[in-house]
Amino acid sequence: MTLLWLLGLILCVAALAYYRSGLLNGSLATAVYLVVLTLVSPVHWVITLLLWVVFLGIAVPLNLTEWRRRSISAPLFQWFKKVLPPLSDTEQEALDAGTVWWDGDLFSGRPDWNKLHSIPQPVLTDEEKAFLDGPVEDLCRMTDEWEITTERQDLTEDMWNFIKSNGFFGLIIPKEYGGKGFSAYAHSQIAMKLASRSGDLGSTVMVPNSLGPAELLMQYGTDAQKDHYLPRLSKGQDVPCFALTSAEAGSDAGAMPDKGVICKGQWQGEEVIGLKVTWEKRYITLGPVATVLGLAFKAFDPEHLLGDEEELGITLALIPTETPGVEIGRRHFPLNAAFMNGPNSGKDVFIPMDYLIGGQDMIGQGWKMLMNCLSVGRSISLPAGGTGAAKMTSMTTGAYARIRRQFNMPIGEFEGIQEALARIGGNTYVMDATRTMTAGAVDLGEKPSVLSAVVKYHLTERMRECVNDAMDVHGGKGICMGPKNYLGRGYQSVPISITVEGANILTRNMMIFGQGAIRCHPFVLREMQLTQEKDSGKALQQFDQLLFEHIGFAVGNAAGSLLLGLTGGRLAKVPEHADTRRYYRQLSRLAAAFATLTDTSMLILGGELKRRERISARLGDVLSNLYLASATLKHYEDQGRPEEDLPFVRWGVEDLLAKTEQAMHETLLNFPDRRIGWLLRPIIFPLGRRLSPPADRIGAEVARRLMTPGAARDRLLEGCYVSKDADDVTGLLNHTLELIMTTDPLEVRIAKAIHKGELNVEPGHDELAMAAESGVVTAQEAEKVRQARAAREAVIAVDDFSPESMQPAASKSAASKPRGKKKPAVTPAE
Repeated sequence: MTLLWLLGLILCVAALAYYRSGLLNGSLATAVYLVVLTLVSPVHWVITLLLWVVFLGIAVPLNLTEWRRRSISAPLFQWFKKVLPPLSDTEQEALDAGTVWWDGDLFSGRPDWNKLHSIPQPVLTDEEKAFLDGPVEDLCRMTDEWEITTERQDLTEDMWNFIKSNGFFGLIIPKEYGGKGFSAYAHSQIAMKLASRSGDLGSTVMVPNSLGPAELLMQYGTDAQKDHYLPRLSKGQDVPCFALTSAEAGSDAGAMPDKGVICKGQWQGEEVIGLKVTWEKRYITLGPVATVLGLAFKAFDPEHLLGDEEELGITLALIPTETPGVEIGRRHFPLNAAFMNGPNSGKDVFIPMDYLIGGQDMIGQGWKMLMNCLSVGRSISLPAGGTGAAKMTSMTTGAYARIRRQFNMPIGEFEGIQEALARIGGNTYVMDATRTMTAGAVDLGEKPSVLSAVVKYHLTERMRECVNDAMDVHGGKGICMGPKNYLGRGYQSVPISITVEGANILTRNMMIFGQGAIRCHPFVLREMQLTQEKDSGKALQQFDQLLFEHIGFAVGNAAGSLLLGLTGGRLAKVPEHADTRRYYRQLSRLAAAFATLTDTSMLILGGELKRRERISARLGDVLSNLYLASATLKHYEDQGRPEEDLPFVRWGVEDLLAKTEQAMHETLLNFPDRRIGWLLRPIIFPLGRRLSPPADRIGAEVARRLMTPGAARDRLLEGCYVSKDADDVTGLLNHTLELIMTTDPLEVRIAKAIHKGELNVEPGHDELAMAAESGVVTAQEAEKVRQARAAREAVIAVDDFSPESMQPAASKSAASKPRGKKKPAVTPAE
């Protein structure tokens, strides 16, 4: 009985903490429990006295505000200032940029699922739908990947003209400047569809509409700059690029060597104050064909023409490429990709103040400007491109696995192939859900700086996994380059999206949790800001209040992790849908555990956390997985919870939950102070690790839906370019899949007839003709089977070339011509 009463006390305190009753209310409630325990319980008086001593020794001082502030908060405030991680100027500006959205709810340890479901589902306007169904579809139709990447190493002239004349470079520019004025979601849909057809096509259209001069001008440009440039960009009269990366300053933008010196110079016959700019940039998309160059550099004022400061900070300019001294270099050749990319440079190029984006007032504000634009552009461009590639692999690999046969059965019936198909389909569903939710956030006015890093990293990494799995399933079909290969170029160029807009290693190890822990935490950023408060008395008073709110928050999350872990999340308030309820419960439990791990890590490691990149990366993985799982469940709700989509949801969420638990386990194993790790383990995993990856049967269901035309497959592929033209490289797949689904019952009928001896096919005779003559199938049915077999052969065929065309000196036109229609040899391994 004593043990039960003591356990009751522990559960009472945990419940008070979990429901965040507050210090005074919690103290009173605990006191009431101790009074009851003293009066009616069989607990020995010595234990009861000890409990009262411990309780009063903690509760009384903490509720005496002045004593607490002087004896506890003041020393902790001084300690906090010492362990506070130092922030560079670029880090501070990155923290100041963007907004906190659903990531803040996840950091709180108590996500509000009703709030998540109340977020409006993004929808397209009639005008946006018409553009997708019209010009976007037409542009995809006129795209030949082999011609672009091998014969021309460039888009065709017709494609360039079509892109410019139809306003593809002005998707985000307001209509008053001649642009489309489309939503972020429409921008994402367009970029995704183009990327599902051709990565080069997607990149060409994405860049001007994400991190480019248009976005910067719209947010920060002067009225004169907007009036001049935005209409020209909308019509394609100007082609923009933005030059940020230098040879020695990629991830570390603060080390940028490019500089602009404030000076006087001649401009259009007059002496004006401007800048002499010297730079050398590389990896600049659209750089080789740009007519206006966005440029980032550090500004200096050694002659004090503008004021007392000499180092003014990172500054942005928009320079016509015809300006004397601007050098547009030759092209880079990124992994055989054909999109325009190259270096540019300039030495002592004089520009007037009017060329600075936003004018003279915005000198030194460049990094903040970039961070705000990156948080929007990075939320859309690469996630859309990655999802487009994933949808393309789902479409082609699902069809190919149903069409290709080995051992007299579709290869998609083999469990090894199903394992790869499950990853492709499950990843694609999660990616599409996350892309949609994040683009919708931008349309709601959010600038999700942390979540943009999450989606950039995880959607490009999952795209890489989809493409790798697709290549494995296709085997020889995937590795033989030629007009019939729809995977090879995408496989080659996967590392490009991994590298750009914040390399993935940097993004995972330093950005996601490194910024998120400060930016999204309910208390940390405010506590850090108090260290800059000049009024020490006011700062201490506010710090005291924040500190004990923070302590209550941390204790509440620890209690939540424990109680939700013990009850399987049943104490959490979640949507009561039988098919997904358990997932919400587990997410609630893991969110509380994540908040506990976050607070403990920041308390123990302090500024050292910046250098503990592996711990930061694992905690970032936890945050990311919680976000991706939230988006997946919301996507399922928004689509009306169609039952046939449940395998995709189950595979995606169970994969994310298992990976979340694994990341937490590895964090505890590698915690710098192993004792803290072991003390945390019963709070994080009170019943041990209980989450498993998706079961094989779920993966098999995902694979079958990828291979079978129907509503589930159509929803998964929505927004992907889907051709039904048998003369198109991917259209042939879709056309053949429909034929195969129609004729497979006939093939089964013929096979059974042969097996039973009802149809004897003599060597050298036409099997289908004999089947029709014997009445196993009709003549019309035999012809359908013949067409399906011919289409299957066409699908599995690969290109071959003459020895002459493969010579390095051979002309591109000769090299592009495959040799006839000879059927390739098939090895037993295939």
